[in-house]
Amino acid sequence: MKIAADRLPGPRGASQVGYLRRLFREPQPVLEELRDAYGPVCGLGSGPVRMAVVGDPDALGELFALSTDSFRWGHKFNVLGVVVGRSSLVVSDGAEHKRRRSSVQGAFSRRRLNGWIPTIVEQTDIAVDRLAQQLDGRASTVDLAPMARSLVLAVTVRAFFGDRFANRSEEIGALFARPQAYLESPVIRQFPHPLPGTARAKVRADRRALDAILDSEITALRGRPSDDQRDVLASLVADGSMSDGEIRDQVVTLIGAGFDTTTASLAWALWCAVLAPGVLPALRNEADDVLGPPGAPSAASAPDVLARLVLAGNTMRETLRLHPAGVISPREATVDLRLAGYLVPRGTLILWSPHLAGRDPGSWPDPLRFDPTRFADPTPEQSALGDAAWVPFGRGARNCIGFALAQMELTLMISRLAQRLDLSTTATEVPPAKGMVVNRPVGGVPMEVSVRV
Repeated sequence: MKIAADRLPGPRGASQVGYLRRLFREPQPVLEELRDAYGPVCGLGSGPVRMAVVGDPDALGELFALSTDSFRWGHKFNVLGVVVGRSSLVVSDGAEHKRRRSSVQGAFSRRRLNGWIPTIVEQTDIAVDRLAQQLDGRASTVDLAPMARSLVLAVTVRAFFGDRFANRSEEIGALFARPQAYLESPVIRQFPHPLPGTARAKVRADRRALDAILDSEITALRGRPSDDQRDVLASLVADGSMSDGEIRDQVVTLIGAGFDTTTASLAWALWCAVLAPGVLPALRNEADDVLGPPGAPSAASAPDVLARLVLAGNTMRETLRLHPAGVISPREATVDLRLAGYLVPRGTLILWSPHLAGRDPGSWPDPLRFDPTRFADPTPEQSALGDAAWVPFGRGARNCIGFALAQMELTLMISRLAQRLDLSTTATEVPPAKGMVVNRPVGGVPMEVSVRV
C-alpha cells in the first residue's frame, strides 16, 4: 500500500497508448494535457517503457540536485548516438563524461566567447545585406527561417573552425540536414539496423563525410597549431586529453546541437518580438544606442556590450521561457528515486520539461503572455521563482555546455535584426510548434520585410 500511495499519478490502462503515441510526435500539447489532467509530475507506461514527466520547478530543483550517478544518459532510448557518435557528451556517463566535458569546457572560456561578439554582429549584417539584395528596395513577404539558419550556421562554423572554414558553412550544414531530419522521424523508423540504402544508412554516410573533414583539420592542426583564439577545434586538439575520435564526436555534437537549436530559438524570437506591441521599436532604439549604425566602427567589441543590451537579453530569456529549444530532455534513473514525494523506480525514463516549467502558473504571472519586461525589475520573490523555473539549458553538472554561446548569439542577433529590418505580419498569434528533438514554429517565419535605410 505504501508504494501504491507513492505512485506517480497518470493515465492508466489503454488510455496511455494514445498519450505515448502522440508524445513522441507532437510533445508540446501532450505535455500540457498531462499537466492539466494529472499535475506537473506524472507517470506514463510500465515495465521497460516506464516514464516520468517532470515539469514542476521544485521537483526539477530536486532532480538537478541529485548525483549524476543516479542517472544514465547512454540509455536504450537515446537515439542520438548514430549521429553524434558513441563518445559524445550527450551519450556519455560517469568518469568518461567528466573527462570529456572538462576538455570541452575549456573551449568555452569567457575570453573566447567575447572574441566571437564582433563576428556575430558582422555575420548578421552580411545576412541582412544579402536579404536587401534579394528585396531590391521593395517590401516583400519572405520566410526568414532560411536566413536565420544560414546566419546561425555561419557563426557556428566560424566559432568551431575559425575563419579557415568560412566558405564551407553551407557544405557542413548540408551534411547535418539529413541526420537532423532523421532524428525527428518516428521512433519506429530509428531502430538500429545495417541495411544499405535506408535513411539510417544515409545518416551514417553523412557522418563519415563529416569525419573526413574533421580528420583532415585535426591532422593539419597537429602539424601546424592555430593561434586563432576563437577556434574551438584548435583548442580541443591543443588540449591533448581526447583521442581524434572523441574530438570528432564532440565537435559534431556541438555543431549539430548548437546551430539547429539556436536557429529554432531565433525563429521563435522573431515571431514573439513582432507580435508583442512595442517590443520591436524598443529593441531598435536600444540597438541604435548600443551597437551603432551598420558600417560604422563596431561598438560590438566593447566589453560591456551584452550587459547594455538589456531588452534584447530579456527578449531572449522570455523567448526561451515560452519556447525552449527542447521541450523535454530524457535521463534514465539508475536507482530508485523520490521526486515531489513520489517513488520513481530504477529504470524509469525521466522526461524533465523546460516547456512546462517555463509556463508554470505558480512561477510566472500571466504565464502565456510574452513580456520581456517581466525580467527587468522583479521582486526578490519573483526572481527566486523565475530562476527555479527558467531551465531551457538545464542546470547542474549536465547543463548544456554551449549555453553561454547560444544566449550571446540570440541576444546580438535579435538586437541587430530589429535594428535593420522593418517586420510585420498579418498573423495574430505565434504559430503552433513542431519537433520532438528541436522545438520550432510550423511554417517557418513568413513576414512582410523591408530593410531599414
